[in-house]
Amino acid sequence: MARAMLPVMGNPPATPPAPPAAPRPAAAPTDHTLNLAVTGMHCAACVGRVQRALEEEPGVKSAVVNLMTNTATVSFDPKAVQPNVLVERVRTTGYGAELPVVGESVADEQERQDATRRAEYHEYLTKGGASLAVGAAMMAIPMHATMIYAWLPWLLLAITTAVMAWAGRHFYTRAWMAFRHHSADMNTLISVGTGAAYLYSLAATVRPSLFTANGVAPDLYYEAVVIIIALILVGNALEARAKGQTAGAVRRLLDLQPKTARVRRADGDHDIPVEQVVRDDRIVVRPGERIPVDGDVASGTSAVDESMLTGESMPVSKSAGDHVTGGTINGTGAFELTATTLGADSTLARIVRMMQDAQGTRAPIQRIADKISSVFVPVVLSIAIATFITWYIALGGGGLVRAIAAAVAVLIIACPCAMGLAVPTAVMVATGRGAEFGVLVKGGAVLERADQITTIVLDKTGTVTQGKPVVTDVRLAPNAKVDADTMLAFAAALERQSEHPLAAAIVAHAQHSASATALTASSFEAVGGQGAIGVVNGRAVAIGNEGLMRDWAINIAPLATEAELLAAAARTVVYVGVDGALAGLLAVADPIKPTSPEAVRRFVAMGFDVVMLTGDSANAANAIAREAGIPTVRAGVLPGGKRDVIRELQAQGKVVAMVGDGINDAPALAQADVGIAIGSGSDIAIEASDLTLMRGDLRAAADAIALSRATMRTMRQNLFWAFIYNMVGIPVAAGVLYPAFGVVLSPVLASAAMALSSVSVVTNSLRLRRFAPHGGAR
Repeated sequence: MARAMLPVMGNPPATPPAPPAAPRPAAAPTDHTLNLAVTGMHCAACVGRVQRALEEEPGVKSAVVNLMTNTATVSFDPKAVQPNVLVERVRTTGYGAELPVVGESVADEQERQDATRRAEYHEYLTKGGASLAVGAAMMAIPMHATMIYAWLPWLLLAITTAVMAWAGRHFYTRAWMAFRHHSADMNTLISVGTGAAYLYSLAATVRPSLFTANGVAPDLYYEAVVIIIALILVGNALEARAKGQTAGAVRRLLDLQPKTARVRRADGDHDIPVEQVVRDDRIVVRPGERIPVDGDVASGTSAVDESMLTGESMPVSKSAGDHVTGGTINGTGAFELTATTLGADSTLARIVRMMQDAQGTRAPIQRIADKISSVFVPVVLSIAIATFITWYIALGGGGLVRAIAAAVAVLIIACPCAMGLAVPTAVMVATGRGAEFGVLVKGGAVLERADQITTIVLDKTGTVTQGKPVVTDVRLAPNAKVDADTMLAFAAALERQSEHPLAAAIVAHAQHSASATALTASSFEAVGGQGAIGVVNGRAVAIGNEGLMRDWAINIAPLATEAELLAAAARTVVYVGVDGALAGLLAVADPIKPTSPEAVRRFVAMGFDVVMLTGDSANAANAIAREAGIPTVRAGVLPGGKRDVIRELQAQGKVVAMVGDGINDAPALAQADVGIAIGSGSDIAIEASDLTLMRGDLRAAADAIALSRATMRTMRQNLFWAFIYNMVGIPVAAGVLYPAFGVVLSPVLASAAMALSSVSVVTNSLRLRRFAPHGGAR
């Protein structure tokens, strides 16, 4: 089919597109990555212990352990170490570990994780509740009763021993494991604290004379041991429940996948499990149903609610050939689709997997907590010993009980649970909330980098603009021999013979005009570099640029001024001549998206320098920039030059975010400190980016950066309060307020404060679920 050589908007690239950028640095091709499920971790020290154990294993290149997701992501050389060895390595540290289930779907994996969390929650709640009831009953017994009834101390000893062996056993077994590996964690603090109180009470029960002979009352602290264990377990239960809430976004996405699909076969329609659908199956979708799988519309029309992908509630029209996504909601029409990508390759499954991977990463700010937790427990043990010695010396032999209580309180209140949860909880909630309004984040490090952005670089075509040309203006020449609708019909008749994008825009405009009659050209000839000529309805028609009009002796002077104004506004002018006389002109442009000016205003309000990159001419680029409100333009930039512009800005000390959607944008997206890909763009651009916007709306980029700022603010709050809690709590537990105010902190209150600190950090992170985007998403 001949192609009309119509004018091309802007300057075409002088060189072929640059090849896609290589993915960001990753493990060598010979390395394997494995995600282990790890159980039993409760603090930053636990995480550090598991991570160090894995990293010390020969053949392991790197290990990242996440307290929120209870996973260990290990990069290793399969020639040097096998997965089962890594599992055993974790287990030797006192924690549980399991290999991933081969062939398990994303939904099944999430359900298994949820079931594990539910079981953990119920176990902690049952043991904690029972211990709390027992402890409360023990506290109700008057202290002097143990002196009246000689058998009572032995009963309390038996009950306490049973509680420690049943409800608190894992604290002591894990502490012993840590001791054997010359390390310490939360379990160490709890075990030493409750163990000291238990042994003191045991000695007072077995040989009370040892105490009375030295003028010390043989007091019993069995109820304190039980209550401490109970409160810690209840705190663990609340923590497990809060962790489960942070995974709510993943579950809500998985719930969007229908369980069955209506497949059309030769013998009729059949409802089958969605897992049994195979590629090229014909699926029938009725009005109001969720679309079961990804596919292409084969027949029928409808409007589909894609808000679960994009966050945008406006339905999108679908007809034959259009792609639809599993989990989205069909409107009032009915259609058939041909199944394409299924299972783990489906859009929904990929989004969930991307979220899970992001939630398992570590933000660089986590290093602060890691460094502190690595020395925290030994320091706390030293402080507890110093506290005991200080109290004992200050009060003499009669201060033994007070010294033990103060040391135990220090050990209990100093548990570093909150530090371990401060960063991963915020990352997990933020990535889930982002996915709900169409922003996919590739990890905590991305959120932290996005918070540091100083400059936003925008690709023009498909990012600021709509990415496809449309007819924006139709001008009829004075004294034209035809009306505007007839001129448009003649132009469209010729351009139907062309595959040029501008020709397609003219044809589409004519099709959407109610008055323009569809005509057919009886002859067609392309004129190289100028346009096309032909015969339509017996009349000679020419369409093209000024050169074509001049060659065919058609005077364009009546519309010359109009054409100059349109060209200055970044419009490409196409003249139409009929029977040797000027009929009028059509202006074609790639218009900006209606939401682009608002997005740019938000970027400026956020304090960013905004730059637009394009290969277009300066005049065309400046016109678009003026309309969108972009202050800085770099025009005439070839595809390979976009990356050079990013490097230039980075060399000036700027932290650069690049927003783009095309293959040519991939090198620049990879070079930028934060690459943001429009999800409607190419897969290569999305792969090279750090953030993916599932809706083609530039405001979503502002939403993503606002989310990163809110997340980093929450992380800093969490770390601040976790550190302040320990900085204030440890001295108070040690008794620093006693000389001036007579205030001491009992071990029971210390355990309650410790549990509250962990829950408060998770609760603060959960506030991110209420983060509201401003870009028109739900």
